Amino acid sequence: MTTFALIHGGGGSAYDWHLLEPELRARGHGTVAVTLPMSDPEADLWTYADTVVEAVGERRPLVVVAHSWGGFVGPLVCERLEVAALVLVTAMIPSPGESPEDWWERSGRPASGTDDEYELFWNDVPRDLADRVTAEDAAAAGDLSMDRATGSPWPLPAWPDVPTRYALCRDDRLFTPDFVRRHVKERLGIVPDELPGGHMVMVSRPRELADYLAQVSGEPGRPVSVT
Repeated sequence: MTTFALIHGGGGSAYDWHLLEPELRARGHGTVAVTLPMSDPEADLWTYADTVVEAVGERRPLVVVAHSWGGFVGPLVCERLEVAALVLVTAMIPSPGESPEDWWERSGRPASGTDDEYELFWNDVPRDLADRVTAEDAAAAGDLSMDRATGSPWPLPAWPDVPTRYALCRDDRLFTPDFVRRHVKERLGIVPDELPGGHMVMVSRPRELADYLAQVSGEPGRPVSVT
């Protein structure tokens, strides 16, 4: 049995994974979903990572799954723990010394052309479900106070020595496929796996994402077939 440590994106919470977790458990795996301390003004990126480390405890083997903004946190967890694999799900990929707030310009991400959060984040999620997850996230996260974390340089000198996969979501409007393919090649030197779904794929397509993660956990270095 693999344990999946599930790291949400900016402004999210452990509730983002509430549909994926039963799918993974039905496949015989364990899950640990953590709400990062984004309301703590003193918290930096290591604080976020250590919150995950504490929640995981001694569970092994471990696969770290980082979504969106959580891409800045997942590799730090891999520095603290023995990890079988790191999976970035439509995530930001940091470079050494780059802060999350600087990533947007330095990565070359193109402008979205819209400020409609539903269109960017939830375009393939039913409106009522999107509203429910958003409300749960707001209640869990409290008043966001992420200035220290977003302004902190990513502290690792290099990417951790752990098998790394990237799940590109073909319907994502926040991190579009063309941008992601280039970003992953430039930052990691790998080809991303491509899945159906938008930016909140764990909500819109939990079954497909669980199938993908289960395959990755079995053979982290091998190609995965995703339809």
